[in-house]
Amino acid sequence: MRNVERITSFKSELLDIFMSMEVDEHAQRRRSAAQRSLRARRGIELHREFQQLSRAISALPEEEEDKLEGELH
Repeated sequence: MRNVERITSFKSELLDIFMSMEVDEHAQRRRSAAQRSLRARRGIELHREFQQLSRAISALPEEEEDKLEGELH
């Protein structure tokens, strides 16, 4: 009977270890997904900012564009 108790205890410990590993892996996947989401969101924001700047620059009269380009260089 003692061996059965030891085997049961060992199985329980293995299951605990496995479950702990699963929880850690899940947390890591969730963090990675959050980071990817933030990078994607920032990329979209940058894309929209560049579009807005392009529209603003194209709306400028020609002489103001030349003046602005001179200031940037």
